[in-house]
Amino acid sequence: METDYSIFSKLMERMVVSSMLDHLRTHGLISKQQHGFLSKRSTATHLIESLNDWTINFENGSHQTVAYVDFAKALDSVCHNKLIIKLRRYIYLL
Repeated sequence: METDYSIFSKLMERMVVSSMLDHLRTHGLISKQQHGFLSKRSTATHLIESLNDWTINFENGSHQTVAYVDFAKALDSVCHNKLIIKLRRYIYLL
């Protein structure tokens, strides 16, 4: 019985993720620079793209400023009720 629930949960999760990504893409809310949680994109593809950009700037004599921020467990420190309220307001603005 637990396996059936697990399969159902995974299918439901895929449906929700697919629907959310469709919504985000339709409304232009995902930039071309987004690599996290997208298929065929990862930290590795982000680093490759960044290295390419840095190399081009270096070869052209341009300066490059880079800042990386690690938001690990960022949602653990956020009040989830307030976050949900803000997300709902944002969705209604679209």
